[in-house]
Amino acid sequence: MEIRPILSTLRRHKTAAALIVVEIALTCAIICNSLFMINDRIRQVFEVSGLAEDELVRLQIVSIGDDPSQQARTRTDLAALRAIPGVKDATVINQVPYGWSSWNSGVRLKREDQRPMLNATIYLAEDQFMETLGLKLVAGRDFNADEYREAVDLLDRGAVDDTVPVAIITHALAERLFPGQDPIGKEFYSWSESPTRVIGVLEHLVRPNTMGGPTGREYSIVFPLRPHYNLAGNYLVRTSPERRAEVLEAAKKVLRDGGNDRILLEENSRTLEEMRRDFHSGPRSMAWLLGTVCVALLLITALGIIGLASFWVQQRTKQIGIRRALGATRGQVLRYFQTENFVLASIGIALGMLLAFAINQVLMGKYDLARLPLYYLPVGALLLWGLGQLAVYAPAKRAASIPPATATRSV
Repeated sequence: MEIRPILSTLRRHKTAAALIVVEIALTCAIICNSLFMINDRIRQVFEVSGLAEDELVRLQIVSIGDDPSQQARTRTDLAALRAIPGVKDATVINQVPYGWSSWNSGVRLKREDQRPMLNATIYLAEDQFMETLGLKLVAGRDFNADEYREAVDLLDRGAVDDTVPVAIITHALAERLFPGQDPIGKEFYSWSESPTRVIGVLEHLVRPNTMGGPTGREYSIVFPLRPHYNLAGNYLVRTSPERRAEVLEAAKKVLRDGGNDRILLEENSRTLEEMRRDFHSGPRSMAWLLGTVCVALLLITALGIIGLASFWVQQRTKQIGIRRALGATRGQVLRYFQTENFVLASIGIALGMLLAFAINQVLMGKYDLARLPLYYLPVGALLLWGLGQLAVYAPAKRAASIPPATATRSV
């Protein structure tokens, strides 16, 4: 079928054609960015944390005033928690994934660097840290017993008193610091002017909050520094999934029995799965909202195409009848309207792709969104081409059904 007659007809209906083109362009731009954002939110919701999430419960406790025996009481708490029936392991930790509150530090590769290369989150670990959280080493080794030291209370002293000679980092951080290299034995600088040597690499370990954006979610460092309960008040207890509620209540009782000069924060004492669900409630809601917007836009665009096509069929009844009388088949009439819609959709999609990139640039600047991958453009184009053909089919079929006698009666 020749395109020239179609273009000639569209030039005679510039306003209606322009409206459809603009509608398709806006829909294409919004759909492409929305699909990208939905995929990003879904990726966040289903991220791999590296933890045995379905086996962990968190308890948070803080002292009333100073506690000179906080380190000894931490050891007593851990012994009591590990003695609870059904408990596999227990540890004290300065921060909890999905807990929002985060300890962070700049990381440099050279002592003389004026600015840090990146920002990483810092986990302080005692002996049962790895076992309790269920973390997996993919390279190197765990800390040796003689490498652990008591953590300095940063809230009182303000900084670590000397170097932390060894650390375990995540695979994501290793790839960022030492791309394409074996990170074991490599050194970096954080918390002091003395180097820290990498002895192990974790497959995954997410940070407690969204600081660092999507690329920095797994920039995590583990130091062999034993924290006490007063640093952040976090105990993690690992048990079997079916016994979490039972163990949580027993652990609460154990900590309450440890003295009335401490407060157990009930609202923060719960399973890690619950913490993750609340942490991702925002991205989950945003994905549903954007999905609803996409469906609504596609529906509005389809109705616009159907309305315009129906209007044109009504306006061209005589023309269609004459073409049928001159020998045009139903298939030719049907293809005419479908080709016409394809031309309009193609123009709108081309403009929409440019607009999609413009919108993405604004989102990158204002909301730290990543660059829109190119493959979202053909996905949006195919979606709108298919939608256009489906929307125009019924009016086009009705046009193809106009009998040749219609032209005879109207001439």
